[in-house]
Amino acid sequence: MSKNDRSTEQQTDRLFATERQPEDFRFDAAVARVFPDMIRRSVPGYTTIIPMIEVITEQYAQAGSNCYDLGCSLGASTLAMRHGISFDSCSLVGVDNSEAMIERCEHYIALDDHSLPVSLRCENIQDTELANASVTTLNFTLQFVPPEQRCSLLSRIAEATRPGGVLILSEKIRFDSEDEQAAQTRLHHEFKRANGYSDLEISQKRSAIEQVLIPETLEAHKQRLKNAGFDRVFVWYQCFNFVSMLAIKAN
Repeated sequence: MSKNDRSTEQQTDRLFATERQPEDFRFDAAVARVFPDMIRRSVPGYTTIIPMIEVITEQYAQAGSNCYDLGCSLGASTLAMRHGISFDSCSLVGVDNSEAMIERCEHYIALDDHSLPVSLRCENIQDTELANASVTTLNFTLQFVPPEQRCSLLSRIAEATRPGGVLILSEKIRFDSEDEQAAQTRLHHEFKRANGYSDLEISQKRSAIEQVLIPETLEAHKQRLKNAGFDRVFVWYQCFNFVSMLAIKAN
């Protein structure tokens, strides 16, 4: 095994398995090493959402356009988009502000057997240049953007989107009803336990991420997407408190 292969080897998520000092969650090298295992065991429906991003991209990607994966992490949704794009004239761009994620993403892109070139940018998605877009993906990314910056980002995406183009937005949400919020949170925690996480891991991960990942209600997301310039918004997938929406720009 080469040094590069060892550096990108996927590991089991044990980051919160022992007592640790409280600190905010960061997408650093330690998280990058375990990220595929972490997100599969933490996000209900993730293994369904990724292949469906390929299906959606196939339906909406337009010839001569740009496609963006904003917050691409290790490139799971980037690769799904790549396989859904049927036009050689399309450009595919993945953006993430974590150097550790981009480094590993480059490795996975290189291992993939599709011929469409992928351009990776290590920068904040709030700053990245967007234009002539037909499909843009924010796959569990917007929730990590400061709430006061979300309107501006979505407005820029909508402005850059061609008529007939779409934004795929996947998010953890919260609920207006306290009863529903409690029930959905309990079910999410049971999902994690079923995937082998201990109560200590669940508790410590929640403490680390609660000041970093700021969820909003489904209605807030829909209204903001329409205010940003998308004409139709609907949920195409939901499992517990995790949803994926499709925001469409009218022809």
